[in-house]
Amino acid sequence: MTLQAYKNTQRITEDSRTTEYRLFGQVTGALIDAQRNGEQGSPLIDAVDWNKKLWRTLAADCMDERNRLPEGVRAQIISLSLWIAKYSRAVTREGASLDPLIEVNRNIMQGLQGAA
Repeated sequence: MTLQAYKNTQRITEDSRTTEYRLFGQVTGALIDAQRNGEQGSPLIDAVDWNKKLWRTLAADCMDERNRLPEGVRAQIISLSLWIAKYSRAVTREGASLDPLIEVNRNIMQGLQGAA
């Protein structure tokens, strides 16, 4: 089976929570690797940008009126997305710790795992 065929099958059979959990795992893993390796410059920025992109996507989805999450949860996700963007600038420009970004993602993963 080719990699593309595997990915297509995975998309068809995987529910949205599992997909979100897997994606958070990949992004968080990249942040952890950047932290562990003491990355600077492009490798650090790439990991942080990937995380911001994930959160921007979640926020955009939560702004869509067709989103079925409760309005309060949607607002919290949008708020977290704004915080992620702001804190990410502190990481890349001022050398702030990646720990808070990793912790937020892990908390979301725990919630997704518990709800599955």
